[in-house]
Amino acid sequence: MSLLMGPALLFCPADRPERYQKAAERSDGVIVDLEDAVAPADKQRARGAILAQLGANGDVPELDPSRTIIRVNPAGTEEFEKDLHCLKHTPYRHIMLAKAEDPAQLTALADFSVIALCETAAGILNAAAIAAEPNVAGLMWGAEDLIASLGGTSSRTGRGDYRAVALHARSTVLLAARAFGKEAIDSVYVNIPDLDGLAREAHDAVASGFGAKACIHPDQVAVVRGAYAPSETDIAAATELLDAAASAGTGVFQFQGKMIDGPILKHAESILRRAGH
Repeated sequence: MSLLMGPALLFCPADRPERYQKAAERSDGVIVDLEDAVAPADKQRARGAILAQLGANGDVPELDPSRTIIRVNPAGTEEFEKDLHCLKHTPYRHIMLAKAEDPAQLTALADFSVIALCETAAGILNAAAIAAEPNVAGLMWGAEDLIASLGGTSSRTGRGDYRAVALHARSTVLLAARAFGKEAIDSVYVNIPDLDGLAREAHDAVASGFGAKACIHPDQVAVVRGAYAPSETDIAAATELLDAAASAGTGVFQFQGKMIDGPILKHAESILRRAGH
């Protein structure tokens, strides 16, 4: 599985099929949610909605399977088993496993490419072992479920900044994913009207190395895309730097009064990749 759908992944409740296509059109990839976004009494109806939007032969879905991720319930639950039974009758093979905690949980998902959502204390501590599993395509972290698993009350301070434990979890998941060559997805920003705060967090996600950020509202998509899109100034500066490196022909050289070496050149290459160059 390639998670290079784009930087803005948008959650959509599985029991709201009238929103499926809108979510897909407004984002780079849609996460159809069978877990937290669906009340327990509505989960069977939600699975039915996923099946109902398939073509007559089950092979012409409304949603593009290459840009669709299904978030399933936690492994070991009855709802998880029902989710898998449903998905085996669909062309969807990209799954997000809620509350992933142990590499052994990935065994039942051998036929799927999995985004492991590490959002409990056990999941964070086992992030590296989870990332090492061959069918894991990426890791995402979740702040509020993590804090709940710790017995806390809020992932953020009164200023809106993440608490130290949440920042530790965020960094742990990013490092684990990248250490095994997997994608890293930043957590959602739950204060929907605060687009400025989302922009700051998305820019930090880009600079830190997250390949995408999850969204919970269509209005957040443009903000995330904007954070991931390099400015013309950034593109020009990166191009100039790489041209200078090619001319220098040495491992280390001086450019505009600064020492330039391999890591700085990789930063420039990353900017051009995000720009599609």
